[in-house]
Amino acid sequence: FGPWQVIGPFKAKNFDQAHSKKFAPEKAVHLNRTYNKGKLKWVARPEWKDGKVHQLKGENSATYLFRTVRVKAPTPLNLSLGSDDSIRVWLNTEEVLNKKVRRGVKPDQEKLAVNLKAGENTLLLKITNGTGGYGFYFKPLGVGPPKNIADILRRTAEKRSAEQARKIEEYYGSVTPQLADVRKERARQREERKKLEATAFTKVMVMQEMKEPRDTYLLVRGQYDQPDESEKLAPSIPAVFGKLPEGLPNNRLGLAKWLVHSDNPLTARVIANRYWQKYFGAGLVKTVEDFGTRGEMPSHPDLLDWLATEFMRLRWDMKAMQRLIVTSATYRQSSRVRPELLARDPENRLLARGPRFRLTGGIIRDSALAVSGLLVRTLGGPPVRPYQPPGLWSDLSFNEKKKNPLDYYVQDKGDKLYRRSLYTIWKRSVPPPSMSLFDAAGREICNVRRQVTNTPLQALNLMNDPVYVEASRFMAERMMREGGDSVDERLRFGWRLVLARQPGDAELAVLLRNLDLHLNTYREQPAAAKLLLSVGEKPRDEKLNAVEHAAYTLVASLILNLDEAVTKE
Repeated sequence: FGPWQVIGPFKAKNFDQAHSKKFAPEKAVHLNRTYNKGKLKWVARPEWKDGKVHQLKGENSATYLFRTVRVKAPTPLNLSLGSDDSIRVWLNTEEVLNKKVRRGVKPDQEKLAVNLKAGENTLLLKITNGTGGYGFYFKPLGVGPPKNIADILRRTAEKRSAEQARKIEEYYGSVTPQLADVRKERARQREERKKLEATAFTKVMVMQEMKEPRDTYLLVRGQYDQPDESEKLAPSIPAVFGKLPEGLPNNRLGLAKWLVHSDNPLTARVIANRYWQKYFGAGLVKTVEDFGTRGEMPSHPDLLDWLATEFMRLRWDMKAMQRLIVTSATYRQSSRVRPELLARDPENRLLARGPRFRLTGGIIRDSALAVSGLLVRTLGGPPVRPYQPPGLWSDLSFNEKKKNPLDYYVQDKGDKLYRRSLYTIWKRSVPPPSMSLFDAAGREICNVRRQVTNTPLQALNLMNDPVYVEASRFMAERMMREGGDSVDERLRFGWRLVLARQPGDAELAVLLRNLDLHLNTYREQPAAAKLLLSVGEKPRDEKLNAVEHAAYTLVASLILNLDEAVTKE
């Protein structure tokens, strides 16, 4: 270390205003320059020893201190500093510490870790005080951590106690002020995790293998108290599937590995068949819930075999499997139905045309929210309670006095109303009514094949459910703001937004007549227009004309109710 060079005191504000550009401490130090007409200049202080507090002169002022450090090779260096009141440090013109705090100078107030380059390094300190005397403290701590930390580091991570690990983290945190923001964020995340672990996570029981499995016997006529001790049972897979492959344990872990083993094609066949049902409306084996002797034979057995083996070859990559299906020529066919094909194959089991069937209630709802711009695409999180009819769950609730929110349906507010349908809460035996109307299963039992119906109630739901009325409102806003200036442009925009194609002349004419009808109605009944626009929690854009907005809302509702909008084609 070279000797200290000091210049000051400068009146902090005056100096910063008059000399900061000339002095530029963060860029270079000019030891031969003087200030205040020669009254202030750099002075060597070889008598200042490290590890002691040195007093400085001045009040409401700043003093700069400079020295050089020479090393033969790149070297990490730990420093201990003290100051009154604020301290800034530059190493090789790069700021490495900036701390503002009111205090009296003491040893070891700041710890700093820096990296020296080979050769000469420049170190510059700026010490600033407010009132009274002030000073600074400087002490090199040497290369590497102190002895107590070094002793812990000699142990492997597995042999360190939690207290020793904490000391290591605290030490390296104290000597790296550059990472102060990172440490604060880590501390915040830890506190958040503690809160989640204490409140949000539900604990469940898990099964564990016994060290010594108990004996199990065949029960006579299924009576639990009549075991036949002459017929001892052992865990195994059904005999029709052979035996467990060599090397697999004869327990639940072995069964799990066998389920995805290359010698067992059943799992891959079942999953591939369900994916096929998802995109074509019916599986290659129509009875997706039953691959046994009572189930239906596959319509294309070779295709099912290939899909199963391809799924395993893709290492059970579900996204790759679904991409394979939707990019196939079979899936990309037109869904138009020719009379001769309809007569020969009404269910399209021979795959002579593309799939066509009504979408599920959840997908229809999400599509309406998406085209309106309301859909919240945040992933994960707890269930939400969107719009539902009043009195939901009441018949199944028994806690009349305490009004437990788990017993009664309490509608959410804000963004939770517009989460994807996947996050809608389900109570056993009480599915969300809007999804139940679209054939959602009640979930009392496992159901992998959904029956698809078309009923008037579904259309009434799409026209009157608050979520669809609100989606129509905001789709109308998009038509008015983004669609263009002319009526034709706005109607074409809304049509294409939902159906992904331009309307034909006849279709556009229907939309124009519909819009004119509603405009005339709401011009005569402006209160009815405002009543329509009040449906839903989210406020509308008051800058838009209410009559026009209401008319476009009903046009948007008409488009969202088209068969083409709720049908997969």
